[in-house]
Amino acid sequence: MKKSVALLLLIASPLAAQQEPKPVRDAAATITAADVERRLWIIANDSMGGRDTPSDGLNKTAQYVADEFRRFGLRPGGENGTYFQRYTIERRKFDATASQLTIRGATSSVSADFQHNTMFVYGAVPAATVEGDVVAIGTGLTPDQLERSAVRGKVVLLVADYTRAQPATTRALIGVLSDAGAVGVIRVSNRDSGQFQMMATRAANNPRLAVGGQTVFAPILEVRDGLVAGLGLDLAAMRNGAPQLRAVAGAHIVLALKEQVLESTTAPNTIGILDGSDPRLKSEYMIFSAHMDHIGTAGRGSMQCQAIGADSICNGADDDGSGTTGVLEVAEAFSQRGVRPKRSIIFMTVSGEEKGLWGSAYWAEHPTVPVQDVVADFNVDMIGRNWEDTVVAIGRQHSNLGQVLDATAARHPELDMVPIDDRWPNENFYSRSDHFNFARKGIPVLFFFTGVHDDYHRAGDEVQKIGFAKEARILQLLFYTSYAVAQDPARPQWTPESWDRIVEPAAKALRTAAGR
Repeated sequence: MKKSVALLLLIASPLAAQQEPKPVRDAAATITAADVERRLWIIANDSMGGRDTPSDGLNKTAQYVADEFRRFGLRPGGENGTYFQRYTIERRKFDATASQLTIRGATSSVSADFQHNTMFVYGAVPAATVEGDVVAIGTGLTPDQLERSAVRGKVVLLVADYTRAQPATTRALIGVLSDAGAVGVIRVSNRDSGQFQMMATRAANNPRLAVGGQTVFAPILEVRDGLVAGLGLDLAAMRNGAPQLRAVAGAHIVLALKEQVLESTTAPNTIGILDGSDPRLKSEYMIFSAHMDHIGTAGRGSMQCQAIGADSICNGADDDGSGTTGVLEVAEAFSQRGVRPKRSIIFMTVSGEEKGLWGSAYWAEHPTVPVQDVVADFNVDMIGRNWEDTVVAIGRQHSNLGQVLDATAARHPELDMVPIDDRWPNENFYSRSDHFNFARKGIPVLFFFTGVHDDYHRAGDEVQKIGFAKEARILQLLFYTSYAVAQDPARPQWTPESWDRIVEPAAKALRTAAGR
């Protein structure tokens, strides 16, 4: 999606003042507490084993969703004429013998391998060699002080006193550097040899999971002081002086990093499409999304699942059996006779959310329809607990979807459901569920959520604790809201400030990663 003159104006979508047609009201009435309960007992059953990514239970859940999509008459929206989009999960190990770092200064050049404990790699390894001129950052520079244009396309040397605990601002700076377009981040370390050796050994022997192929994040390395001696930096002054960022004249770094694939498997997204009825608007899409995975079973490879007594299965009834059920309920409602909206609708249950939004990130980079034709995403994650008459709509301030939601709630007082703003902005929930990957692609989003609880990521997240009637009313509100959007000739619009803060930085990072 490109920024345009229309995006500079926040336009409330024109909504009909009258009630929806009777077939639409009848379709909403098919979303019932009894249906919600029935589906949840299937999705969050012990037989699903907590739906870890990857697992047999996750695959069974994906097949159940696909079978329901087929029953509703939805068109397969996955790959090769199926309801599934599968992405690769690889367990990889850094290959020290095949990797090399080259540092060229104005008067010297050093080429070193990774076998002599003078450097090591954290996390992601790019598929191709990366290189760039060099920028050095001294102790204390905060993300707010970073001049982003100065690091785009550069390899950044982050000089700090690593014998001390690093402040949160320094840790946050590393992530911001990647978003700002740095091609590599190298921590210039003054740790003692024992500590450095321990960390290098741990990094070398710690395989990582790589999802969906090539990474778009800048690699992060740590090197001993001596490797950058030829660049003429006063490292002591940079560690003890005022915050600084400066180009290192004549310096250029090449990172040729390799990995070995130890093990490979796949995980599914399940996708069904209801084609729209309008000859023009049917080429535009709305997405309903929820994650069908959870965190598995305590003691069987899951580091997240907390058992309660003899119960070791984290069923994830609320997180996110409630959202997966919601996608199915809304899909069934839209498939009723006389309801087909003007725009097309994608119903998508993704996997790997609990591991880092894997499935939605993969779809965002490998969309099964043109991403610029997607006008909105309604994401549903944890809507089964807490208040009876309230749902949090995260992201409502970022586009006029919030206005559509408020108008719909006002038009349907019988639902007794009040949408409110994010109650926990410091928890950063906006970036913690799958809608975030769609938002970064320029798709306006609403994230329906009713908060965490004492059973969050524990075996106590059970079906019998879900408010089935409450969830049904939330889903009816979502159905009516999305119907209004699907019928409106005008596309939902971002607020300009939110576009600049959320969409533009992500687009710049991807362009930089692609070398554009």
